[in-house]
Amino acid sequence: MKDRELEILVSDLESERVERKASASERDKIRQAICALSNDLPNYQQAGVIFIGANENGTCTNLPITDELLRTLADMRSDGNITPFPAMSVQKRRLLGCEMAVIIVNPSDAPPVRFQGRVWIRVGPRRAVAIEEEERRLVEKRRSGNLPFDIWRAPSATLDDLDFDLFRRVYLPSSLPAEVIEQNQRPIEFQLSSLRFATVGPQPTPTHLGILVIGKEPRQFLPGAYIQFLRFDGLEVTDPIKDQKEIDGPLIDQLRILDDIFHAHISVASNITEQSVEIRGPDYPIVALQQLVRNGILHRTYEGTNAPVRINWFSDRIEILSPGGPYGQVTRTNFGSPGITDYRNPHLAEAMKNLGYVQRFGVGIQLARKELAKNSNRPPEFIVEDTHVLVILRRRP
Repeated sequence: MKDRELEILVSDLESERVERKASASERDKIRQAICALSNDLPNYQQAGVIFIGANENGTCTNLPITDELLRTLADMRSDGNITPFPAMSVQKRRLLGCEMAVIIVNPSDAPPVRFQGRVWIRVGPRRAVAIEEEERRLVEKRRSGNLPFDIWRAPSATLDDLDFDLFRRVYLPSSLPAEVIEQNQRPIEFQLSSLRFATVGPQPTPTHLGILVIGKEPRQFLPGAYIQFLRFDGLEVTDPIKDQKEIDGPLIDQLRILDDIFHAHISVASNITEQSVEIRGPDYPIVALQQLVRNGILHRTYEGTNAPVRINWFSDRIEILSPGGPYGQVTRTNFGSPGITDYRNPHLAEAMKNLGYVQRFGVGIQLARKELAKNSNRPPEFIVEDTHVLVILRRRP
């Protein structure tokens, strides 16, 4: 947006597309504003703007706009509090003779957007949690032409292919505040549509997301939706197999079973030669292994392939192969670089965050590197191709 357009907006005290904050001290209110502008309940189909360093009357507060402040505001996109990811940018601009931090928020293609499980909206001067009818309006205005694959309709699937008990028992409590669930008397079809597990309309049907997360038999509709685990007694795929498993079913169950397998296979070695005190350490740090495998599940492609995520565990290394190459702004050159991330499956990312398998978006590889270094393992090796990503972890010496 050009400076003149922003100056008109910051001075327009009647605009519903604008919020002004004298400072960035009330960060949750800024996140609520990002959420509300993303939802665009009035359907302006135009960007909303949050001015940091502006009084309610549009005048400047002369707030110092530092790089640290800009990073703090930009991190609100991916810190996991707002889901799915808001389409926003953060800029330092000089307007009306002073500097301000400007957050430009584009309307979401797949509302509702939530902040800590609640749907915030803005109508006129009011910013509040959406009531049922307002949330329904948000669900109904999704732009079907721009939706990612994970919330496309799953062909031939019906709501009978979803596990309602798993949805109510596990997913709802993990994704919504307890008081919201307690007050929620909405039909199951609307709850599924609101959380993107089903399409919108008089006869909702499951989305790929619904099939993946709470589907009774995901492979019936997405044949590659499983994990193949092989433990070899040696260094090559031609060596004897010690253990093998195909982990399928809803993603909720897959991730739980996978953690059990990791705990069963990781061994702890003792070192009493280098120091007087015995040191015990695992051959692989569990957190690093979890982060890299979950990354493979999250960022893989489910479209146009029947291939699973493959985990080959050798005597000296673990290889994790994920179908699908780099996506969006991530390239073969910048893969794994701090701050460079994009999401082929943004709503699957939201679901994994809600289930507790992602703590913060965009830091999985950095966390894995840190844990491997602490455990005296070599850094992970990445082989990035157009059709897959291979990660190699070397056993601790």
